[in-house]
Amino acid sequence: MADSPGEGPATAGGEPLATAALEQLFTAARTFRHWQPRPLPDGRLRELYELMKWGPTSGNCLPGRFVFVVSAAAKERLKPVLSPGNVDKTMAAPATVIVAHDSRFYELLAQTSPRSTARARFERDPAAAAETAFRNGSLQGAYLILAARALGLDCGPMSGFDNARLDAEFFPDGRWRSNFLVNLGYGDRASLHPREPRLAFDEACQLL
Repeated sequence: MADSPGEGPATAGGEPLATAALEQLFTAARTFRHWQPRPLPDGRLRELYELMKWGPTSGNCLPGRFVFVVSAAAKERLKPVLSPGNVDKTMAAPATVIVAHDSRFYELLAQTSPRSTARARFERDPAAAAETAFRNGSLQGAYLILAARALGLDCGPMSGFDNARLDAEFFPDGRWRSNFLVNLGYGDRASLHPREPRLAFDEACQLL
């Protein structure tokens, strides 16, 4: 995907994507609640991370952390923290990603941003560290959704779970903190309802 470990994809900044690619990423992509019984190899999940990791974050802080829940045993650990309406679709999905962030991401800044001097600032200001981790971890969760779609996977992002109980179960040391979940697999398009509308440009945007 890249010329070297320190560089992004070589084709970045080129021409606009073809219409079919834009449809796959955005205009024809849907949120899925029902899944085809198709396996999702671990290698595809690794490929997904290797693609989404190139998305930009503030100062290359990279606080996002991702737990891929795929085994029956891990799903049973996840099941009790889900809202009732999210249980069946999550248990049926080939994989569920816990999108989380590392509350002490700044301890790795020497690795991810060698020229940065921000570690001391974040250590002195826990509120700024928490805000930075949450904002940029959320961004990375969005990159994960787009990367999954780019690789031909369907997504079902959701909240609807008890964050505190999930963190106690999966992150008992308190360092990683959950944000939202994304079910992954190959969606059953026959189960989809008509797509709901979006706001027009003039309703959602200002051009100054």
